[in-house]
Amino acid sequence: MIYKKLLMLFAAVILVIPGCRGGRPVNEVFTADDVPGKTIGAIYGSPSLRLADELGDLVVFQSRADMLEGLRDGVVDCVIMESADAAELAGVASGVRVLPDSILEYDLRYAVAKENNELLQTLNDALEALHANGVLKGLQDRYFSNRNYTYSPPTDVPQRPGTLILAVPPNVFPYSYWTEYGEIGGFNIEVTRAVCDYLGVEMEIIEIDAGQLVTAVWFGTADLALGWLPDDVDGQVSISEPYAYAYHSIIVRR
Repeated sequence: MIYKKLLMLFAAVILVIPGCRGGRPVNEVFTADDVPGKTIGAIYGSPSLRLADELGDLVVFQSRADMLEGLRDGVVDCVIMESADAAELAGVASGVRVLPDSILEYDLRYAVAKENNELLQTLNDALEALHANGVLKGLQDRYFSNRNYTYSPPTDVPQRPGTLILAVPPNVFPYSYWTEYGEIGGFNIEVTRAVCDYLGVEMEIIEIDAGQLVTAVWFGTADLALGWLPDDVDGQVSISEPYAYAYHSIIVRR
């Protein structure tokens, strides 16, 4: 009987250990205001890395599965990732949820070499036209709101000689990633394809680490890079008008 009471007492003590519930770490992040100073997870190569590093103690994960496991096991207090990816991930993963309010909103732009003013103006003209005819909104709705949209290339644009080389990281869903058909696709790829169709030129894609995109344009390895561009890149490259807007969300334990 004494042994049984001791076991019950020991179990009760475990249940009230701070930060645990039934032996599992509990969530301590409920709003964006709770994030600063916490241990924050982000996926290698994603725009979330810089934000997470600025807000707290960054832990970098190589895959989404490892990151979720680290969150559930208490290795990190929360995870920051782009909202579309966060919603898809949390929708199929157990034990985690996405907080309702985003922690960062930013626009997406092309990077172009400083000396290539003609290409920058051509890009901006193309983006303005694709905004006006609804293509950019349609693509954004398809990738970020799960709405049906089928892009149809124009049939009245004469083909011109030339190819635009686009630098993208290969593992940033839903912007650029390898599809089940063994091709690189994603929102940024589709946007650039629409731009090239509008201009009547070919598109070539090269894979570049996310941290080297600006450098690739600066040194002429690529004509274009696109995605999240920090404010300080404007001294190295020129940046286009926005082609879309993106959001970061916080994933926490349930």
